[in-house]
Amino acid sequence: MTPPSTERLKPIPPQDWTDAQRAAAEDIINGPRGALYGPFVPLLRSPELMGYAQRLGEYLRYRSAIGVRLSELAILVTARAWDQQVEWAIHAPIARQVGVPSDVIDAIARRQRPQAMLVDESVVYDFCTELQYTRRVSDRVYADALALFGEQGVVDLMGVNGYYTFLAMVMNTAQTAAPPSEAAPLPDA
Repeated sequence: MTPPSTERLKPIPPQDWTDAQRAAAEDIINGPRGALYGPFVPLLRSPELMGYAQRLGEYLRYRSAIGVRLSELAILVTARAWDQQVEWAIHAPIARQVGVPSDVIDAIARRQRPQAMLVDESVVYDFCTELQYTRRVSDRVYADALALFGEQGVVDLMGVNGYYTFLAMVMNTAQTAAPPSEAAPLPDA
């Protein structure tokens, strides 16, 4: 993926933040993320939206009904679908740390179906790829997800896809630069 030519919505210096921006930024900085980065840099222009987004993301990333490992897998499929380098740079290393195998991560980067996945990973992969690429989920894939995760898990899986699609749209429009990462950038595909 060719890096953007110019970052459109660069960081706002803290001394230039409005009171609303400062409050929204402090919520993120004092939460589990510990810093204002990635999508929250452009979203700072709309502090109320940023506040709602960060709370939704905090739930989906850290406490969803499908767990962190599968949430990270869903995030990677979404990042690949949207060619989102920031999400990839941040989440590919996290996915490895929480147990997503490197060969699964590498296959997703190449837009290939990973060969050796656990059953729950396969269900998440199929659900996410259908939702991202066809904008629908087939009855079979839905039934598989429902059987493994229940209704709350299916809804949370939809939520992860929707939330990280929203962030991808924000960062792709803002041309947010990817941070340094141990993960290789997504290849052109």
